[in-house]
Amino acid sequence: MRIGGHLLPNNLAVAPMAGVTDRPFRMLCKRMGAGYAVSEMVAANPKLWGTDKSRRRTDHAGEVAPIAVQIAGADPAMMADAARYNVDRGAEIIDINMGCPAKKVCNAYAGSALLADEALVARILTAVVQSVPVPVTLKIRTGPAPQTRNASTIARIAQDAGIAALAIHGRTRACLFVGCVEYETVRAVKRTVRIPVFANGDITTARRARDVLTQTAVDGLMIGRAAQGRPWIFREIAHYLETGKMLAPPSVAEARAVILEHLDDHYAFYGEELGVRIARKHLHWYSASLPGAPAFREQVNVAESTTAQRRAVESFFMRLADETERLPYAASETRDERVTPLHAPRPVAFEQEAIAA
Repeated sequence: MRIGGHLLPNNLAVAPMAGVTDRPFRMLCKRMGAGYAVSEMVAANPKLWGTDKSRRRTDHAGEVAPIAVQIAGADPAMMADAARYNVDRGAEIIDINMGCPAKKVCNAYAGSALLADEALVARILTAVVQSVPVPVTLKIRTGPAPQTRNASTIARIAQDAGIAALAIHGRTRACLFVGCVEYETVRAVKRTVRIPVFANGDITTARRARDVLTQTAVDGLMIGRAAQGRPWIFREIAHYLETGKMLAPPSVAEARAVILEHLDDHYAFYGEELGVRIARKHLHWYSASLPGAPAFREQVNVAESTTAQRRAVESFFMRLADETERLPYAASETRDERVTPLHAPRPVAFEQEAIAA
């Protein structure tokens, strides 16, 4: 699968999520088999570029290419400036946010609020594409509301403006994250355009990933919330798409090693005080389905140093290893005779023709 001149190792992408897809998490997901990852959104307002948060979001030191940065805003000229600003700081792909349904973003008439103004969408996309020498992509929803779905129209506008790839979350802005994903709308969008399309929304298991590819005929899958606390979902999906066999969950020992490595990168990126505080949500996600999780979360929440937090993780997973060899399966995944263990992450290459078949 290609985005502009970039050939991705597979068709699995990490969705941009504010407060989640920081550099340590993106790099972890890529080690776990994701072929592509998009950063947290960077505001188009230049007054915000000097904040610590924005500086971290534009720090790509050591990141595996291609480096994709999402920008958010509603003014075409400011969005073009933001694109140039991020390319100057290492972005190799610019992604435009027209998919976020959060009130804070939509109240500024950015994110998915833009879908209600197709003329403004066209001006923003054209301005950004013409401002930078790198591919520009777009993330959208199916429309402002169920009564006003316009994803296919937006997709045609995007293609005409020179957008290199499109990701579509299969719900409207009004639906937020509630209700069934409109995979039929995603399929209609794919039929409308020639550019690569990612499907996004409720892709929580390997079998669901296969079914979404089959039902929508899209080129790739973009996974967000399902990767929180489960970054190995990418290698599980890649293995299933390649072999048709379910992959065994990580051993407890491997999960412990992966989490500790993530914590070390996380602490180095944020520093002690902020690193400990932000790491809590990741540790909550990692332990969500595990026995003894409530007590572990209490311990993590009161830890005030990286040493104490790390020690809590080591102790929790060492106790868990005494009870079971592997982590439990994800919801709706069942063990069968086809399950095979894997001892190291392994990215899988896909041909675009095979993906769409």
